[in-house]
Amino acid sequence: MQILLIEDSALAAMQMSAAIKALGHEPVVVGDGDTAWTTLTETPFRMVVSDWRLPGLDGLELCRRIRQRDGEYVYFILVSVAKATGLNREEALRAGVDDFLVKPVDPEELRMRLHVGERILGFTRQVRQLESFLPICSYCRKVRDDKNYWSEVEAYFSANAGTTFSHGVCPDCYNRVIMPQLKAFKLDGPPGH
Repeated sequence: MQILLIEDSALAAMQMSAAIKALGHEPVVVGDGDTAWTTLTETPFRMVVSDWRLPGLDGLELCRRIRQRDGEYVYFILVSVAKATGLNREEALRAGVDDFLVKPVDPEELRMRLHVGERILGFTRQVRQLESFLPICSYCRKVRDDKNYWSEVEAYFSANAGTTFSHGVCPDCYNRVIMPQLKAFKLDGPPGH
């Protein structure tokens, strides 16, 4: 997995990058928050490891921006020089941070955090896939919503997607359904034929 690593200290970036590579991942290293944001808008990353204090955007503001955009969930690990206080951790959690590491980063701690992040990203992928399924009755074509209520397809899409329908008859149904009905009434086809 490609992991965006944001670290302004060259030595810390080199150490964490080596640890990420040793764990079988591909680190993409940038040295400031503004470059990180530009990189994130150009390339999809599912996991970010970011220093808290950065030139330009700091780690918290970067995380806030990631959380405000649509798309795949990004697992965000925040790295700080000292153990964050309860107040700082609360602020970081409100910004959307998923996990914390303390510098100097212990490779075993990093491995565990990345493993948890991968698992959570796997679960979010499964949930997205399940949400993409639309339960529809094979007989009447009603659709079930999240409250286990069955409604007409048109009503469901109108409420959930703002879609309106215009009705017509496709050529297959015309030949299979309409034509036999017309013949039963001794009509050859639509008026004018």
